[in-house]
Amino acid sequence: QLHCCSHSRVGALTGPRPFCLPGRQRRHTLPFDLTEKRYIKETGLETRIARIIEPVANDLGYSLVRVKVTQENGCTLQIMAEDADGRFAITDCERLSKDISPVLDVEDPIDREYHLEVSSPGIDRPLVRARDYRTYLGHEAKVELGDALNGRKRFRGLIAAVTDDTVTITIPDVPKGDEPNFVLPLASIAEAKLVMTAKLMNMAALDQDENPIDDDDDIETVELNSDTEEDPLDDPEAGTAEDMAGKQTTAQETN
Repeated sequence: QLHCCSHSRVGALTGPRPFCLPGRQRRHTLPFDLTEKRYIKETGLETRIARIIEPVANDLGYSLVRVKVTQENGCTLQIMAEDADGRFAITDCERLSKDISPVLDVEDPIDREYHLEVSSPGIDRPLVRARDYRTYLGHEAKVELGDALNGRKRFRGLIAAVTDDTVTITIPDVPKGDEPNFVLPLASIAEAKLVMTAKLMNMAALDQDENPIDDDDDIETVELNSDTEEDPLDDPEAGTAEDMAGKQTTAQETN
C-alpha cells in the first residue's frame, strides 16, 4: 500500500523537495546499536551525505540504513532509517525529514534541485548490518560482493549463519558434490537485500496484525506493486529460488 500525505515546507529554492515513504518491517529482537557499522557500497556523494545526516538521525533515536542518490525525477535523494524496534511510522518519517532538511540546506551536498525521500527499509529490506542478517536467519537473501569470491560476485540463498564479520549463505540446487554454503565477509558486501517470499510476507502480515497501522482520513491509500521495479541484484548467477509479488506500505510528503 502507498500512503500519501502532503504539507508545505519553507526552504531555499534550490533545496530539497521532501517526500515521505515509511513502510513496515519486523520488530527487532536483538540489542540495538544506533551506530553499528554498515556494510554497503556507496558513492563518494552518498558517503558524504550519510556523514551529514546520521548524527541527526541518531539524536532522534533512529538508525540510518541507506543513502542513495538516483536520477529519478531529475534527482532524488533516498534515505532509509528505522527505530529501535525496526519500525518507521509516518510520524517518524516526517520528524526525520523535518530535522535533516535544514541541515542539508546548510551543507548543500547536492549542487542542484532534488527530491528528498525518507522511508523505512520495507519488507524486502536492504541488509546492511550484522544484526540485520541475524534478525532474518533462515530467510532468503540476495548478496552482491564488491570483489569476486572464487570467481563469483552474486549469491542468492538462505541466510544460514552470522558472525560479527561474516554471513553464510546456503545456495539451493547446487550440483551434486558441490559445497552449498558460502561464507561471505561482511566487509566485502557491496549490496544485499531480502527476497520477497511467502515466508517473509507471512511474517510481515503477522507483525501487522500485532501492530496495526492507524489509518488517517487525510492519507490517501493506493496499491504499489513491487514487481514493477527492476532489481539490480537479479541475475541468473544469483540462484534459482522464486521471487514473489509483494506490497510495500509507504507514504509520500510533497510541497
